[in-house]
Amino acid sequence: MAKVITFGIQKGGSSKTTTSGIVAYLLSQKHRVLAVDMDSQGNLTELLTQQDIYNFHKRTVFEALQIQDARPFIHKITDNLHIIPAEDHIARFASWLYDSKNPYRGNKSLVLMETLGDVQSDYDYIIVDTPPALGEQTINALAAANVVVAMFEASKFCYSALGRFLETCVHVQEKVNREMKIAGILRCMIDVRRTDNKALIELAEEVYGELCFDTVITRTAATGRLSINGFENNPEIKSAVAQYLEFIEELMDRVNGVED
Repeated sequence: MAKVITFGIQKGGSSKTTTSGIVAYLLSQKHRVLAVDMDSQGNLTELLTQQDIYNFHKRTVFEALQIQDARPFIHKITDNLHIIPAEDHIARFASWLYDSKNPYRGNKSLVLMETLGDVQSDYDYIIVDTPPALGEQTINALAAANVVVAMFEASKFCYSALGRFLETCVHVQEKVNREMKIAGILRCMIDVRRTDNKALIELAEEVYGELCFDTVITRTAATGRLSINGFENNPEIKSAVAQYLEFIEELMDRVNGVED
């Protein structure tokens, strides 16, 4: 059964999508991977497919969630990397959930988990990208996860959001999915020239200790250009993903630790 890894924080610009995409890409070099885009911006969809999100109109995760069946909405990127894409309409997910005419009567936090249930045996890992908000999309993504990675950009606003996000994870653990674990905090988007960035990175480690991954991701131009150049036939790909190789090793150690 696939291990479901959700990346999240309710703060935009924290590298959730870039990290989700790179992790999905790197894992797919040796494993079967399904990426799931739960953000109405559809940035993970564009990053991995290099297509406009409207090319997937009515063939997205929102339609999958409505029938709790992922299979008809899985799109092949490579032999080992597939995606359930997103477009704007997933923003209607919460209103759909609570619509009195909606025939769904299960636990509203478990719709994504139920949707992925029949395809988990087809993959080794499922990577879930989330929107920058603590709404139903994110709650479902947390409830479906085996492990969660909290993203931390070195900014005061993101530091304020981090504690609330971790509290939400604990709430989901206690109320919905006791098997879900917090893998750790990935500190990223760091500008090494800024002393305030360095101070916030150190503060996060001081407060959260071993929950922080040792790997710290700094800003690089090659990584920033992934959204333009994509992963295939990208002459910069090695330098674009190089920093994430150590993070992948750490993440797999923690995922396997959860498995044990």
